[in-house]
This record gives sequence, C-alpha cells and structure tokens, in this order.
Amino acid sequence: MQAGKLRHRVQLQKKDQRQDPYSGEMLDDWQTTATVWASVEPLSVREFIAAGAERAAVTTRIVIRYRAGVTAQMRIVHRDRIYNIQGVQPDPRSGREYLTLPCVEGVNDG
Repeated sequence: MQAGKLRHRVQLQKKDQRQDPYSGEMLDDWQTTATVWASVEPLSVREFIAAGAERAAVTTRIVIRYRAGVTAQMRIVHRDRIYNIQGVQPDPRSGREYLTLPCVEGVNDG
C-alpha cells in the first residue's frame, strides 16, 4: 500500500459505557481510540452489485495501515460521517501491512 493513497484523516472509535452523574444510569458512549490516515472509497455500482444481496449494505471501503485490535464492533468517523465497520480483512500477502474495512454509513447505536 502506497502512503499517498492514505490521504484521509479518520478516527477509530469504540463503544464504552459511562455513568450519568445525575441519574446514575449507564450510558453508551463512543471514545476515539486512534486518529489514523486512511483511504475512504465509496463502492462503485459494479462492486455494489457484485457484492450480492447479503453484503448489499456495504457502501464504503476504508483501508488503513495494519493496527492490532481493530474489530467490527468499532466505527470510523470521517468528516462528521459515521461508518460502521462490517468486517476486518487483513492484506492477503503478509496480513500485517494494511486492513480493509468494508463499512456502512450511518449512526451505530448498538
């Protein structure tokens, strides 16, 4: 992966819980774990159709340098847009150069 292709700054976030100081209720909260360079690519119509019905929700491919601990329970924020990670695919050659993250744009409540 060429560094020049990773031209977007994105935030990796994971869900955390915090206690509301007034009610004591446990609330879900998203915490930024890292800010990294990425390639954010909307899928073309051809790729979207080729993905098939079971993957039809995937609308964006985000590629980042390899980073341990990235999971499908996390999300990415780029330019005030939220992308829910649908899977984590390591590069086929070494598995430690970059990660491809198929994503769906939208708010992740769960």
